[in-house]
Amino acid sequence: MHKKIFIFLVTVSLSTFLFAQEKNSNLKETIVVVSTDLGDIKLKLYNETAKHRDNFISLVKENKYDSSIFHRIIPQFMIQGGGGSNGGSDLAETTEAEILPKFVHTRGALAAARMGDNVNPERRSSGSQFYIVQGRVFSANDLDFISSKTGFAYSEDQKQAYLKDGGAPHLDGAYTVFGQVIEGMEVVDKIASQERDQMDKPLKDIKMTVRILNP
Repeated sequence: MHKKIFIFLVTVSLSTFLFAQEKNSNLKETIVVVSTDLGDIKLKLYNETAKHRDNFISLVKENKYDSSIFHRIIPQFMIQGGGGSNGGSDLAETTEAEILPKFVHTRGALAAARMGDNVNPERRSSGSQFYIVQGRVFSANDLDFISSKTGFAYSEDQKQAYLKDGGAPHLDGAYTVFGQVIEGMEVVDKIASQERDQMDKPLKDIKMTVRILNP
């Protein structure tokens, strides 16, 4: 009798879990637009990284990103912003890491900046600062070498994406990727090509406004 009850409870729990997973996977992804003088960048936010998604949405709704700047640009690597009008601020509390192996730093990835492991062993993300990967193309040997150093195991699809479109694989497994550019990579390329100083800050401020396209 007890065994039957136990099996019934396990079945109910499993059904509830599967229903919750299916419901989450069917959620519409939030789409946001980052607007600059150089053009618009449209991004989708992953539902699987819900803490980062919700924090980003909250900042957008509070207009915290408006008039903030892209304060760090490194060609063939990434563009970083979201730190206020001077680039050096955090506009919210840090966010718990959501580092998922399915999301890697291929070209166009949206990820959260953070402090280094020496002061941030939990790899918590900045409360507001983010970066978008421009990246470069890597060879199969490059990926094998990086994987041997980081311990990150790539799927075949991820390898092909790096071989074809490029990215920044050395960051995989260490930073939270929580979205992806779906339109406007040419704008990311324009921003990354701007003149910069010795601290990688653009000589001319690249201001942004951010809005949500769907609820």
